[in-house]
Amino acid sequence: MAKNISSHTYHVSVKDRRKANKHNSFLIWITGLSGSGKSTIANGLEYNLHKKGIKTYVLDGDNIRGGINQNLTFSPEDRVENNRRIAEISKLFMDAGCVVIGAFISPYKKSREEIKRIVTPENFIEIYVNTSLEECEKRDVKGLYKKARKGEIKDFTGISAPYEAPENPDIEIKTENESLEEAIGKIVNYIKKKLQYNE
Repeated sequence: MAKNISSHTYHVSVKDRRKANKHNSFLIWITGLSGSGKSTIANGLEYNLHKKGIKTYVLDGDNIRGGINQNLTFSPEDRVENNRRIAEISKLFMDAGCVVIGAFISPYKKSREEIKRIVTPENFIEIYVNTSLEECEKRDVKGLYKKARKGEIKDFTGISAPYEAPENPDIEIKTENESLEEAIGKIVNYIKKKLQYNE
């Protein structure tokens, strides 16, 4: 199959799109346990950047698992494939000139390394939302932890499946000690230089 596919040279390049947008495009990957605050941070960050005129798009479980990845389970193999597809989608959005914000548990270190490889290391920012399991269970907005404790949900990260925390994330956020505004401010400050587009 691959041998019958050839690349097409498009007239509008990623450089052209970045120049038109007046900013670079890259992937901000937010990882952490379910209930850690990933989606809340992603949503707040996108709103902050949107107000500044930055072209963005958030990818999370709601728009990925309900659509393109609806055929995948939460088995270790399917989790890896889920993240691989997300990385490829992110790459397309980056080519379109967008700053992509991905909010996913992404429990395996090797899988996150693969995401970094796909989008290239210079276009990958890893954010670890370091919220304790106890706090995540306390929040349990969707009641998932209760179901997992009862054995109603299999392969649930933190309960019946492992979470391999990032060892050297670009940014670490502790939601038990930091406000949403502080977390967003920390990220915005970190990406400020990276956003600047210079020909």
